[in-house]
Amino acid sequence: MKRVLFVCIENSNRSQVAEAFAKIYGNGKVLAFSAGSSPLGIINPKAIESMGKLGYDLASHSSKSVDSLKHETFDALITMGCGDDCPFIPADLREDWNIPDPRNMSPDQYAEVRDLIAEKVKQLIKRLMP
Repeated sequence: MKRVLFVCIENSNRSQVAEAFAKIYGNGKVLAFSAGSSPLGIINPKAIESMGKLGYDLASHSSKSVDSLKHETFDALITMGCGDDCPFIPADLREDWNIPDPRNMSPDQYAEVRDLIAEKVKQLIKRLMP
């Protein structure tokens, strides 16, 4: 089982969506987590609505701090574009996807970011599962 952590600042949008797609596309072979360097403690209602349109209940997720995972190791750690705010967490593969923060975007723009994350997660899983 591959362990993947997605990190953004608030853990309420991008990293939550990425975790959801890793669970969807990982077919039981990926253990996905998400966390934030300064978590809001809530999932953005836009994220819940956007994933709900695809049949995924993001309301079941919780926003958490990377501090809760800093003693764990991962096969991949993906930052969503949080730059220097992300602390070091051990991982075999480390990437920054530089995904724009969709929190203040229109529903259509939010869906575009969601779909971009979906494609990047699919590509990541293909690389992790040769």
